[in-house]
Amino acid sequence: MSQQSNEFTKQPPPHTTAQTKTAQPTPSPLETSRAIVELLAGAVSGRGFAVRWWDGSTDAPITPRWTLTLGHPGALRRMLLPPTELALAEAFIRKDWDADDLGAALGMQQLFASASSPAKLARLVPLLRSLPTDDLPAAARLERPKPGLSSGRLHSKAQDASDVRSHYDLGNEFYQLFLDEQMVYSCAYFETPNVSLETAQTAKLELICRKLRLQPDERLLDIGCGWGGLLIHAAQHHGVRGVGITLSLRQAELARERIKAAGFEDRISIEVRDYRDLPSAAPFDKIVSVGMVEHVGRANIPAYFRTAYRLLAPGGVFLCHSIVEIRAMEAVLTRMFHTLTWRNTSFLHHYIFPGGEVPLPSELLNASERAGFEVRDLESLREHYALTAQHWAQRLEDNRARALNLVGEPTYRTYRLYLRAVIRTFATRVNGLNQILLSKPDNNGSSHLPLKRTDWYEPLEPRIAND
Repeated sequence: MSQQSNEFTKQPPPHTTAQTKTAQPTPSPLETSRAIVELLAGAVSGRGFAVRWWDGSTDAPITPRWTLTLGHPGALRRMLLPPTELALAEAFIRKDWDADDLGAALGMQQLFASASSPAKLARLVPLLRSLPTDDLPAAARLERPKPGLSSGRLHSKAQDASDVRSHYDLGNEFYQLFLDEQMVYSCAYFETPNVSLETAQTAKLELICRKLRLQPDERLLDIGCGWGGLLIHAAQHHGVRGVGITLSLRQAELARERIKAAGFEDRISIEVRDYRDLPSAAPFDKIVSVGMVEHVGRANIPAYFRTAYRLLAPGGVFLCHSIVEIRAMEAVLTRMFHTLTWRNTSFLHHYIFPGGEVPLPSELLNASERAGFEVRDLESLREHYALTAQHWAQRLEDNRARALNLVGEPTYRTYRLYLRAVIRTFATRVNGLNQILLSKPDNNGSSHLPLKRTDWYEPLEPRIAND
């Protein structure tokens, strides 16, 4: 009988039939970016735009309407993470993206808005986070402005002065690059779409003067007078005596120079003053405010109209010319969600108009009536503002070299984006422009206004005082 070994005999490992899996290569930033754009905008053939990548390659349908240029491998990450207006704007300022038709490209805000839905975010975020963050040249990095910090209290007098000066004191020479010869920085009035900006702005000034029914030697107050264009026009063509107030030192300086050059130093004065500090000892016959109420803040609108009412003589009229918000209920809910989720993501608040708040027409009407005014007329000039901004944007772009020399490329790109965005928001009925004419009846209830207003419009050529 054979002897059995009591040692354990090791068995060979079983034969493995499955092959060892090889690691998949990590997608390149270009491949990931293509996947992101396809997720948001569909396949190349179905898009209305082309995409030119940072390496020079292009994905384009047969007949693209415009071309989006992405300048860096991490561009889409900075454009869409977080998916806010501010992120998209800052990516443009730092040259992460550009477009040969910037107005059309701003439609991306709606296209990319789908990135804020939970389902889309779940797919997008991992792709976006895989894109690089260290691909920007040092010159392209931004230090974001911090609105609302100079005094610590929104719409205090010190804060409002700081906010206004941050915009208007950028430099008179810069604004001269895109405004008309009269330096009117508000919506023009186009009798036909093809008239010049100079003609349309003169027509707007004349229309305001006619709505106010200005008479020789009346005292006119211009709240937020800008560079003095309206006061000079009113003195030259209607013989008024005027006072203009602004919080911008640079505006006041140039306005006084222009008033002196026009020979109206004895009829017009310009003050650097907050509207809340105006004395009411000598009431004005007429008051006008063009593009000012947007700066006072929603909470201060009632006080603003009470101040105007206090400063106006009985029987006088007040014209309030203001950008307004046109808001559907869906937009209200969307804005509330974004505010709760992302806080202040407004490009305009950070880079253009810190402290600015565009009111609803109903807010202006309600506050003016509570102050004691009678609403006599409301006219919408929404389409006129889109035409005005088209002129401004084109003039700025035509003067690119001079703008770069005056303010540098980031500021130039900021204002280029801002003006193209203005065109879009007014053309697509996001914002509107209202001229509201308000009366302060006398003690007998008389408005001292004629029964008709047909003379407001025909003809709109300026009249000469005392003719």
